[in-house]
Amino acid sequence: MNLNNLIRKNIKAMKPYSSARDEFKDLKADMVFLDANENPFETNLNRYPDPQQTALKEVISKQKKLAINQVLLGNGSDEVLDLIFRAFCEPNQDSVLTLPPTYGMYSVLAQLNSIENIEVSLTSDFKIDVDQVLKQVKPSTKLLFICSPNNPSGNVMDVNAVTKLLKAFNGLVVIDEAYIDFTEVESWTQRLNQFPNLIVTQTLSKAYGLAGIRLGTCYASKEIIAVLNKIKPPYNINTLTQQAAIDALQDTEVSAQVFSILSEREKLSSALEACFFVEKVFPSDANFILIKVDNANKRYDELIKNGIVVRNRTTQLGCENCLRISVGTPVENTQLLTLLNTFK
Repeated sequence: MNLNNLIRKNIKAMKPYSSARDEFKDLKADMVFLDANENPFETNLNRYPDPQQTALKEVISKQKKLAINQVLLGNGSDEVLDLIFRAFCEPNQDSVLTLPPTYGMYSVLAQLNSIENIEVSLTSDFKIDVDQVLKQVKPSTKLLFICSPNNPSGNVMDVNAVTKLLKAFNGLVVIDEAYIDFTEVESWTQRLNQFPNLIVTQTLSKAYGLAGIRLGTCYASKEIIAVLNKIKPPYNINTLTQQAAIDALQDTEVSAQVFSILSEREKLSSALEACFFVEKVFPSDANFILIKVDNANKRYDELIKNGIVVRNRTTQLGCENCLRISVGTPVENTQLLTLLNTFK
């Protein structure tokens, strides 16, 4: 893979915007700041945030054992994914590969950026058909998206299959690890130096319980991160988000919450298998469980009527009559199971 050949020509040629805080970075210095057209009256939020989120990246890089220049932060993982599209895919010319059923934003972003989305279905047990994927690759195919653990199926993709694709695909492989904290499988961030075409995305929305602050993380080679930094909005991560993320990453209670979710996931899976209308409970390495039922629309409506909201995935490829159930608190899970036992 030659990264230079993957970058859009206009991106290579552009000069990135330089903000006031890019030119003078030391906000802690005892200076009079008259450079950024800010309101001068102190509110704790009157100054622009650090555009490179240095303090937060230092915490993340230490935990991930990666260099700071291998880390990019986005306003949620969706912004990170959009940046990847815009940096490497030429509208109305290039294509990407996705593996449905999977996270729906890959397809949405492809449409938004006028990029062809080549879909190669996962197998009936939600595994990657490597040979079929490679057969569908075009000269125009720049990106391959792999969600692992996968949404909505919950399974981790086979390491050997992903490795084969990383070696054989002459583009960038984006592995979405939004649910990596709920599995014992090693993150692909540990193999970034082995595969120069690898990009890994993660989030603080799931295990860290910070969906409301919208913080996504991206890990790749320093060369790929440099390209994405070139086009990201200058102040895409606000001050409150940066501080909340720093606090959360140093919070030891997070591991206890993850342990609770994992414990409840097993209990919930076992109980769901005993429900007469549940035909299959798919194995999960995420914080949710996919189940196949006798009639997804009927069971979804029954749950809604009784005040419980799950996700009806029956329209997704390979998910006919399937419901996706997030693992709740012990009280919420008991409430769900009690209700299911009343169904006829």
